[in-house]
Amino acid sequence: MEIGITGKPSSGKSSFFKAATMIDIPISARPFTTIKPNIGVSYVSSPCPCKGLNVICNPKNSLCIERTRFIPIKIWDLPGIIRGAHEGRGLGLEFLNKIVQTEILIHIVDTSGKTDSEGNPTESHDPIKDIQFLNEEIELWFEDVIKRNLEKIQDPKKAEGILAGIGIKQKHIEEAIKKVGLHPEKLAKELRKLSKPIVIAANKIDIPSSAANFNRLMETIKEPVIPCSAESEIALRAASKKGLINYVPGRSVFSIKGELKEEQKRALEIIKKNVLEKYGSTGVQYALNIAVLDVLKYIPVYPVENENKFSSKKGDVLPDAFLMPPGSTAKDLAFAVHTDIGQKFAGAIDARTKKRIGEDYILKKNDIIKILTR
Repeated sequence: MEIGITGKPSSGKSSFFKAATMIDIPISARPFTTIKPNIGVSYVSSPCPCKGLNVICNPKNSLCIERTRFIPIKIWDLPGIIRGAHEGRGLGLEFLNKIVQTEILIHIVDTSGKTDSEGNPTESHDPIKDIQFLNEEIELWFEDVIKRNLEKIQDPKKAEGILAGIGIKQKHIEEAIKKVGLHPEKLAKELRKLSKPIVIAANKIDIPSSAANFNRLMETIKEPVIPCSAESEIALRAASKKGLINYVPGRSVFSIKGELKEEQKRALEIIKKNVLEKYGSTGVQYALNIAVLDVLKYIPVYPVENENKFSSKKGDVLPDAFLMPPGSTAKDLAFAVHTDIGQKFAGAIDARTKKRIGEDYILKKNDIIKILTR
């Protein structure tokens, strides 16, 4: 599972990445702070089954904080993109070559309108234009690849090989061609929608000029639009790390538990009033969850070795959580755990019902599965 964090320069893209990973990376107001993509681990959050089962879990490949399971995902902080990227302007080709490896993009948009299309300071810039040009640049890139290989693409097998090179899966190629045919422009648009869906993180939502722009985005943009303040999330996670507050990423509240200076109290109060109370969260964790769980429809599943105690052989309860794509089977889970286990798959047991299930069983959210091998 890999997510691309994208947007024009100075939109707060690197701040979002830092907020999601708490990795120290260069952040500044100058264009092209991110020259090469930063790669980090962030998390998708989902209610942990430990609550419903009334057990204390011992996570190994993930985290459980106050009965919320945080499951790791890889995210890329991609180079800032400007108009003309598909022709090589700015760091366009660097950006386009990197999105090949991602399943979905979170587009960080400066909702305040205080940076122009290339990330330079301005007033009253329309953030809707930023969303439109990102979509267009990816589509123009796809279109160029299609035009250059149009003859070959008419052969479905050759089309799969060519388009796979820009990160498009066979199912998306088949679906797009069936819907719009081989017209390059229409095919490029459809392939972009299917293979690189986009979630909009309406960043800098705490700046006064953002409110009106955010309302316009909600009325105009078809993709999910999430109100977001990456800077607020950084501040909350940093304060939590220092033991000053108790804060679980994605929640609308925090509690003070340490000694705070007056300026720290004021800063936290502003975040509470202007972001958490107004929008329900900083939006960073919510954007990640929407991208993976709602748009891509991945589900968390928990493999165990002891179906009665929901544990590993060592006794760790609900030790691992796997994010599985929609339609995954029990056998797919076995392969996700380890190739050898998948190859020796002999069946599985639903740990909740204790019933045996076969390789074609379609996994459901929060399934707890014991895999049987021969």
